[in-house]
Amino acid sequence: MNATTTMTPSNHTGPAKRLGILQAGRSPEELLNDHQDYNRMFVDLLGEDAFDYRHWPVLDGEFPDSLDEADAWLITGSRFGAYEDHAWIPPLENLIRQIHASGKPMVGICFGHQIIAQALGGKVEKFSGGWSVGRVEYQLDEAVFGRSALSGDDSAALLAFHQDQVIEPPSEARNVGSSAFCKHAALIYDDRILTLQPHPEFNRDFIEGLLMARAEILPEDVKQRAEQSLDKPVDRDSMANVMRRFLNRDER
Repeated sequence: MNATTTMTPSNHTGPAKRLGILQAGRSPEELLNDHQDYNRMFVDLLGEDAFDYRHWPVLDGEFPDSLDEADAWLITGSRFGAYEDHAWIPPLENLIRQIHASGKPMVGICFGHQIIAQALGGKVEKFSGGWSVGRVEYQLDEAVFGRSALSGDDSAALLAFHQDQVIEPPSEARNVGSSAFCKHAALIYDDRILTLQPHPEFNRDFIEGLLMARAEILPEDVKQRAEQSLDKPVDRDSMANVMRRFLNRDER
């Protein structure tokens, strides 16, 4: 049986959905003294009391024994590529297909966005156009995200840190978000699965730390533009509201 960590909401006064966090990556070790690990960032983003949180570090080969262990699912970001040869990626793809078939709600963020697309028939690549890092404006479908999630006419600003992209979405996916750099930045699958390329769970301090921790892999001009972009606000809280609503949907 695989190990499971349960993070029970504090001061919880009513039933909460069990949210299974499938952790595909970790914060850089040098940042862990001042910042949360990836799984915990989503607890902070969504709220301690929003869900009964369950946690599986799938990058260590730890998976739920049954889909019944959670009512909704979330896949985190990762420094790994969805197309890379790691022993835990094929079983994660199998689990994604099982969740998809079950009708349970699921959200994927960055790597989660990419691995869900790949598992369901799409294509992910290291983008030849380079990196998207820092604060980015995304054009979003108001019918999916709601007027309150958009700070512009049809846009929201979120933090990004990626080179890989979904190049070809699965046939059943509908594109509901893009940026000038990333054509398929948000996808929705039959109103059951919502995936985002940017990181609503990241805050400015963490991105600044990540820019230092990953400095050797970033072109200097990309790093400078990212640093300069961080003075403006992002729509982190409104996107957390979107994610909470989506994950609280009843399965079908």
